Amino acid sequence: MPTSAKAIVNLKFASEKQLDTVFSALTPEAKAPPTRRASIILKKEDVFLTLLVNAEDTVALRATINAYLRWIESTIKIMELVEQT
Repeated sequence: MPTSAKAIVNLKFASEKQLDTVFSALTPEAKAPPTRRASIILKKEDVFLTLLVNAEDTVALRATINAYLRWIESTIKIMELVEQT
């Protein structure tokens, strides 16, 4: 895939447990992306998650970042709901 758009997104989580859960949820998506227009590498360190995104164009870059941020938000919301019960 020729890359013309790249982004690095660093996110800080409330705990390592929260980070580990999000990382586990996103790993299958990162390993088998739904499109060839973009790929992502996930890295974790302490309570930080880094998303390294490579895409063919800015449209694919934006779509990929938005999808991952939505998945992260959904995972955190589900974790919060489970912890309340």
